[in-house]
Amino acid sequence: MLFNSIEFLVFLPIAFAFYWLLKDRLKLQNAFVVISSYFFYGWWDWRFLILIAFTSACSYASGLLIEKVRTKENHNENEDIYCKRWTRRITAINIVINLLILGVFKYYNFFVESIVALFPTLNADRLLINIILPVGISFYTFQALSYSIDVYRRKIEPNNDIIAFFAFVSFFPQLVAGPIERATNLLPQFQQKRTFDYATAVDGCRQMLWGFFKKMVVADNCAVFVDQVWSDIPSFNGSTLLVAAILFSFQIYCDFSGYSDIAIGCAKLFGIKLKRNFNVPYFSRDIAEFWRRWHISLTTWFRDYIYIPLGGSRVSKAKIIRNTFIIFLVSGFWHGANWTFIVWGAFHAILFLPLILRGKNRKYTDIVAMNRKMPTFKELLQMSFTFLLAALGWIIFRSDNISQTILIFSSIFSSSLFQVPLLSKSFIFIIVMLVVEWINRDKDHPFQITIKSKLLRYVIYYAIMLTIVLFSGNQETFIYFQF
Repeated sequence: MLFNSIEFLVFLPIAFAFYWLLKDRLKLQNAFVVISSYFFYGWWDWRFLILIAFTSACSYASGLLIEKVRTKENHNENEDIYCKRWTRRITAINIVINLLILGVFKYYNFFVESIVALFPTLNADRLLINIILPVGISFYTFQALSYSIDVYRRKIEPNNDIIAFFAFVSFFPQLVAGPIERATNLLPQFQQKRTFDYATAVDGCRQMLWGFFKKMVVADNCAVFVDQVWSDIPSFNGSTLLVAAILFSFQIYCDFSGYSDIAIGCAKLFGIKLKRNFNVPYFSRDIAEFWRRWHISLTTWFRDYIYIPLGGSRVSKAKIIRNTFIIFLVSGFWHGANWTFIVWGAFHAILFLPLILRGKNRKYTDIVAMNRKMPTFKELLQMSFTFLLAALGWIIFRSDNISQTILIFSSIFSSSLFQVPLLSKSFIFIIVMLVVEWINRDKDHPFQITIKSKLLRYVIYYAIMLTIVLFSGNQETFIYFQF
């Protein structure tokens, strides 16, 4: 079920009403979360529910098994060794099972096609299988795995409430495209009574409204131009291809961050607090800052579960570079079964190299121009250059294959770059979005604004709603559903 659909507009108020009718009965309320979330997810294909239920059951069972093994600890040294060995095995088995499921559905055909390319005598048709990629499988798999790993690391106690656990994995607002929540943050919220807070709910509605504007007005209008150019690349000059790359940069940002805003705002209606997933990444002053502000739930997941265990930044610069390349290559592969994603990851790892070698990769941790209305000229140049690098990376990300990437780059870096480009009305909406986000860049979301005049507040809200109704682009599925 899409957020930007009539079905969701019917589903949400019904779910909201029944949820709060059960506010004094925690287990029934959690059970309702599971049922409504499975209904929401099964709207695409009910068969996918088997996968998410199996993933949930495996991670839940791993926690129970670890708890059972640990009851034997502290008797003697041999039993402690036995416990540590078995908790490690249980966690590893659960990780392998979940990654195997993810691998088969997401990467099987990619590996087969890559092997056939190396050994042309193999019959690809006999090896390939017709697999439909389950929506959001990477997101809920990583969320479930975080619980298992955190239980193993003793960051969270094993959960004995299966209903609360299934609600944690399947909570519908963030089920298919994040944010990827940690059990340490989300699971305890399903284990304690929630109370309705009017101010929080209103704030959630504001955030959802802004998310719908970004998705339906900015992203979907950008998509019209981007799809037109990408469908016939040789027909367009370098300047138009660069414009398309810039528009895709805003399309993917507004599409994905718009989804996150809707998900986080929707969760607030149910008394649940999700972590922020985007923090004005296009106002970053270098590529390291960009990645601290883009898809935060995924980048911190890789940091905590891969980068830090590899030694993080506490090792030599050579190993820091190694760790950085591992993270970005894995991140690229996580995004999809295509060599373009792996090259995109390598591209960003290379961009990190100068910052790591100079020890500048943690230079910017605060919001740009925090106590000023406008950036300095230097900051403006830094933000523009960082955005340009990101936009070039998005060309690789958007391309169907490496040959298409090369074709686009060869056109952009040619004399045709100086020809008159085709433009799009989307830039008007992009400017509006950027101005609002700049003014409120220090807030959790741009519509967390304080306006004393009630009349003015409602004029703004209705103006945004009217803009969504009048200027929405073609209904597009969310880009990150495919991941």
